[in-house]
Amino acid sequence: MLDILSREFTYLWYYLVIQIEQILPFWLIGIIIGSIISVFAKDKIHELFKKLDKKLGIIGILIASILGILSPLCMYGTIPIVAALALKGMRQDYLGAFMVSSILLNPQLLIYSASLGPTVFLIRLNLTIICGFLAGMLLMIFYKNKSFFNLKSFKEKENKDTDPNIFKRLLKNMLRNIKATGPYFLLGIITALFQRYVPSDLFASLFINNEGFGVLMAAALGVPVYVCGGGTIPLLGEWLNRGMSIGSASAFMITGPATKLTNLSSLKSILGLKNFIIYLIYIILFATITGFISDLII
Repeated sequence: MLDILSREFTYLWYYLVIQIEQILPFWLIGIIIGSIISVFAKDKIHELFKKLDKKLGIIGILIASILGILSPLCMYGTIPIVAALALKGMRQDYLGAFMVSSILLNPQLLIYSASLGPTVFLIRLNLTIICGFLAGMLLMIFYKNKSFFNLKSFKEKENKDTDPNIFKRLLKNMLRNIKATGPYFLLGIITALFQRYVPSDLFASLFINNEGFGVLMAAALGVPVYVCGGGTIPLLGEWLNRGMSIGSASAFMITGPATKLTNLSSLKSILGLKNFIIYLIYIILFATITGFISDLII
């Protein structure tokens, strides 16, 4: 009995360390970049985006979605940057498009996805761009005059963080970002251990060889089954060979990274509870609808 408990503890500790090694560098890079933007950019970014807004308009939302895919940072690296840009006046629809597409895909995962074949590769790329763009459009329409992002924990307090020494100010800004996102980072890492006990093959049987029902299951089960981008590619390849439909695969590739356990707690820190729920509803609806469409046309 003690040997079993010892082995289980060793495995969980190993899994925890792996999770930290995968996410910690991106989280720290995001905090550093976000703090640099906050301290050094000041009002220049606000003025720049005012000019871009006049020239780009809706096209800017599309560009922001594409830039999100090109960003090498994971969600933990993206959040401090999004918060810093939002505080400096960048449009919410641009930020929303960038954030959503950045969550769904990055350059490394895009390359990995090519191993699934050109059809799946193009579906993943196009759906990610569309998902980010549509999110930005919805923010432009429904949140034009109100805030979607919850930035209270990222804002400077009055008469605080104004040290004349710019490097001390940068350090204080970084510490504030760590304080704002750190608890969610740790919570996401710990809850990810749940995946140790989730039998992915059992869940996979629900959406293999079932087109309509399979899409619903793939959209709903992205949370417990999805572990990491690169690690999921071999699973998707196996499931597709065993009869998983293209629509089910596309639904899984949307809800998987968008509702990944290590992402959800961090998203809550920047969205607040109400908008966090809206985000989840949007992702699940988008994944389900586009999954059905993919099965109809392919």
